[in-house]
Amino acid sequence: MTAGATAEEKLAELGLTLPEVVPPLAAYVPAVRSGDHVYTSGQLPIVDGKLVTAGKVGAEVDVEDAYELARVCALNALAAVASAAGGLSNIVRIVKVVGFVASAPGFTGQPQVVNGASDLLAAVLGDAGRHARSAVGVAVLPLDAPVEVEVVAEVR
Repeated sequence: MTAGATAEEKLAELGLTLPEVVPPLAAYVPAVRSGDHVYTSGQLPIVDGKLVTAGKVGAEVDVEDAYELARVCALNALAAVASAAGGLSNIVRIVKVVGFVASAPGFTGQPQVVNGASDLLAAVLGDAGRHARSAVGVAVLPLDAPVEVEVVAEVR
């Protein structure tokens, strides 16, 4: 990727565009700004209003596909952060990522799945995309999604 490129340029180099913010599925908002931070709600792998894939990782969904789904979640989270911060250029850094992985019994590869989100954020934001993180296995997620990602970002 081009050194010194903007986040928008890096997205384009990756063949990606910032999607529209995914509308809430229940009684919440996609992101809230409080001072110099934006907190996103959990973002699912939704593209064009539809869940990309359903199921448990380690059963119906393999690790490689789940990694890609976590990338989609991170892209949706970036859209939510940008909407609350006035654009991608106002993101100072990603502070924390929490990834939830709907896991089949005995599945322990949650960190590899959530790497999809972490790798995308670093690719788009460079060092500002590196963050603290938790990768948590759960029994089930909304809509039977395999992955859900939430982000805390410092913004201008």
